[in-house]
Order: sequence, then structure tokens, then C-alpha cells
Amino acid sequence: MHSINEIEKIFDNHNEIMSTAELKDNKIFYKEIQMLLENGTIEKVKRGYYYLVNQYNKSTLGIIYYLFPHSIICMNSALHYYGYIENKPLEWYLTFDKNISRRLLKIDYPQIKTYQIDTELLSVGVTTVMIDHYPVQIYDKERTICDVLRNMNRMDKKVFTTAIRNYVNDPKKNISKLMEYAKCLKVTHRVKNIIEVWI
Repeated sequence: MHSINEIEKIFDNHNEIMSTAELKDNKIFYKEIQMLLENGTIEKVKRGYYYLVNQYNKSTLGIIYYLFPHSIICMNSALHYYGYIENKPLEWYLTFDKNISRRLLKIDYPQIKTYQIDTELLSVGVTTVMIDHYPVQIYDKERTICDVLRNMNRMDKKVFTTAIRNYVNDPKKNISKLMEYAKCLKVTHRVKNIIEVWI
């Protein structure tokens, strides 16, 4: 059996998340894996993948960054990042290419809410920012607002209204960019009927 320090060092050398195969390569076999799960040292992310609990007590973004490097933070998670809604969502909202298998997006932890979109629209408005020391992809403000308008009938009404109001009041908003994205995403009429009325 390995000591806690040895386990931590092994995980640290493997991007902080390890597969069953990687654990076995480091002489950590089934019986020890079960013991580490039972005592709370590690937890299962998805079938065949584990993370060291104390390395994620501040942020779950590291898991997402490792498992889904091509995901894009969107919707409520992006709204919270930009300060358009106050409460941090319990789930991470992520967009993926529509061609990725939904089976690959099923994980036990952390909670994620996924959207899949046509390849040609995936990169519209993507930017890279540092969150919790990770360089992650996120939709910019204008793309986020277009997505909010696209999904307005499935959103909490209070969240929707708060997000729109805070975007309208944002001195750094870019209406010309918003209209450019709206045309690509086919929400021009909603921008005109909702956003322009508030401005």
C-alpha cells in the first residue's frame, strides 16, 4: 500500500486526474483503489477516472479542463463570470461540438449541463480566459447574450431578466458585435425586440 504522500505525488505527476490504467502502471491496483475510494482520498469522476479529493477543494474546473479541453463555458456559467448574475450555478454549463458522442459527456462529478451545436457555429465568440489558474475557453459577452436569447424559453425567468438588464447596463457592451453574432445565430429579431427596447 502507498502512503498519502506517495499517492499525492503520483497524482501530481499525472495532471491530477488518473485513469485506472495509469493507476495500475503505478502499482495501485483494484484493492487499493477501493480502499482509497472508501476513505475519501480519491473519488470517481467517470468510469475509469479518479481524482485526488484534496486537490479540488477550491475548484472543480481542473477536472473539466482535463476531461474536456475543447469544451466552451457558456450560458449561466458565462453569465456568472461576467457578473451578469449573482449566484454561481451549481452546474458547469458547457458547449460542445454536436458530433461528439453524448456518452463521452457523462461524468459522475462535477455536475455539468451540456449543449451541442453545429461545428460552424461553435467558434463564434470564443475567447480564452484564466479561471482558477486554468486557461479555459468561454463565450464572450455578446455570444453569451445571443445564447441566452436562443434559450430564453427554457431559462429561469429571473435569471433571464437579470442577465439582459445587466448586459444592457454594461458600459463595455458591444452592440455591433451583438448584432453580428445575432445574424449568425438567427436571433436578430429577439435582439431587436428585447435588447433594443431596453437600451
